[in-house]
Amino acid sequence: MEKEKNMDFSHLDDSGSPRMVDVGNKKVTYRSAVAESRVFLGDEIISLFKDNELHSKKGPVFQTAIIAGIMAAKKTHELIPMCHPLSLDHCSVKISLGDDKDAIIKCEVSLEGKTGVEMEALTGASIAALTIYDMCKSISKSMIIKETKLLMKTGGKSDFKMP
Repeated sequence: MEKEKNMDFSHLDDSGSPRMVDVGNKKVTYRSAVAESRVFLGDEIISLFKDNELHSKKGPVFQTAIIAGIMAAKKTHELIPMCHPLSLDHCSVKISLGDDKDAIIKCEVSLEGKTGVEMEALTGASIAALTIYDMCKSISKSMIIKETKLLMKTGGKSDFKMP
């Protein structure tokens, strides 16, 4: 049997119990992150768009998803157990239609703080994708939330950029 790797999870104490990471001694630095989600919409939904927006019975789809994404990024600590409550300096969600019948959602978040904002960016992009799905499901249930990924982060121990 292969020997287990000794993983150093920051959210576990020495006895293996869950904990919130102590950021008390970390320096305040500029931190930012960009995440992306993609939702395959398909022909039926795409055909209803006018000027990069779809007005449904529930309201403007992309504009509503943008607001939902921003609200979600601000509430990440309420949704993901070990996330610190953060006072974001900036959060934007942009949505565009891709050539492959996808809604492409980008959530950008930044702050001056002691911990990163990757989870806030990922949460914002994810909730915007779910909002698009919710608002369009009466038209077609063949939508697919294809992927959510971190594109970039700066600040903290290391920077990251998706190749």
